[in-house]
Parts: sequence; structure tokens; C-alpha cells
Amino acid sequence: MNGYLVFAFVFWLGAWGLNQWLVAQRPKDPATRRAIGLVVPLIFGVTLLVIWECMVRGFEIPSILLPAPSMIWARILTSTHILWADFQQTFLKSVITGYVAGCGLGFIVAILIDRSPFLQKGLLPIGNFVSALPVVGIAPIMVMWFGFDWQSKVAVVVIMTFFPMLVNTVQGLAAASHMERDLMHTYAASWWQTLVRLRLPAAWPFIFNALKINSTLALIGAIVAEFFGTPIVGMGFRISTEVGRSNVDMVWAEIAVAALAGSVFYGLVALAERRVTFWHPSVRGGRS
Repeated sequence: MNGYLVFAFVFWLGAWGLNQWLVAQRPKDPATRRAIGLVVPLIFGVTLLVIWECMVRGFEIPSILLPAPSMIWARILTSTHILWADFQQTFLKSVITGYVAGCGLGFIVAILIDRSPFLQKGLLPIGNFVSALPVVGIAPIMVMWFGFDWQSKVAVVVIMTFFPMLVNTVQGLAAASHMERDLMHTYAASWWQTLVRLRLPAAWPFIFNALKINSTLALIGAIVAEFFGTPIVGMGFRISTEVGRSNVDMVWAEIAVAALAGSVFYGLVALAERRVTFWHPSVRGGRS
């Protein structure tokens, strides 16, 4: 049997046994529990990379079909300037700008809809319709309207993030019970006071759910939009161009950077959620 395959099997057995032992531990120290919660997925991820490397080498898979992780890492080290320029163009300009604008507009319109039943009945069905539109259909239109630079990608991200935020915020504002609203009414609280002190806190879990969903939608939308026209920089542009040149290791390097950026972005939003909604049963249950 190929030595690479034997090593992959032995490594997998060792990692599986170690993770099983770690998961079975019940430490009383919160810091130790958090450390185990980080080490277990880390071991799992390293195991996948080792098995990937061994499978590619053991079965002699051509790099044009599936490059080994070591080959992708070497490409990352030799192309950091290109990857950084693509990251700036796609993530820092398109994703962040579109994410803030789309989520912000969705939140503001949700507040306005809450004050107007007419808008609620008119906009929400349109929102459900637009949210079902494929990004491959929206992106070429936005490129025609706003040009080839990052502004058209921002427009795509705004469209993709606006309606999830709108729908979730509207649902969240309706989450407060009638008993809680009646209590605020007995205190002679105004609509604004009720919104700030009762309804918005109740809506935070819904709002953060939209923020987490949009953190991934924004990155996907910006990358796909770059397939339909962009300056000679950007993650989507690089992926489509390097595929045509058969530089698959560069394609996987861009995918790795995008996955890392998306994971960190999602993690930051989830961390903010834990800080803001510390009172929520899901958060308190996770800390027990």
C-alpha cells in the first residue's frame, strides 16, 4: 500500500481518538472549555488538510484537477501582493461598503415599515420576490448601470443584503409579546420609547441572524459580480482568469483567502452578537 495513504489513515485514527477524548472532557474551568472548543475544530481542519495532501500524492492526482495544500500554500507565499490587491478590491471596497449600506438601509426601511401597514403589505412581498432573483441575473445589469469598477459590485451586495435585513428586522420588531407592550402602555411610554426599550432589544437576535447571513451573501455576491466585468483586479476576476490559464493553484489560493476572510467576518459578527444579546437563552445556554 502507498506510504502516503498509510500515513493518512494513521493520522486520521490518531486525530479521531484525540478529538473523542477532548469532547468527552468536562472541565469546570471556563477557559479550559473554551480552549477545547477551539482545539477540536482546529485538529479536524488540520486532519482534513493532511488527508487531502496524502490523497493527492498517493493517488498522483494531476494538479490541474486538484492541487495539494502544500502547492496552494506555496502559491500564496509567492503571490501575496496579488492576493492583497484582490482582497482590497473585492472585500474592503465592495463587500464592506455594500454590506454596511445594504444592512443599514434594510434596518431603516424596516423601522419605517413598522410605522406604516401600507408599506408592510406592499414592500415585503416585493422583498421576497427580489431576494429570490439569482445574482447571475442581477450582476450584469448592475455592471451596465454603474460601470466596471467596485461601485457596481457594491450595488449587487446592497441588493443581496437589503431584503434579508428588512424581513428579519420586521419579524424581530413583532417578537415582543402583547403583555410586554401593554406594560409599556401602562407606563405611558411613547412609540419611540417602546421601540428603543422593548422592541429593538427583542429584535436583536433576528437582526444578528440577518447580519450573519449577509456576511456570507455579501462575499458571494461581490465575487460572482466580478465575473461579469471588473478592472484587472479582484477575487472574482482572478478566479475566472486563472481558470482559463489552467493556473488552478492560484484559483485555490484565492478561494482560501476568500474562505478565511468570510470566516473571520462571520466570526466577528457572531462575537458582537454574544456581546449584545448576552441575555438571550441561546447565548446563556452556550455559556453554561
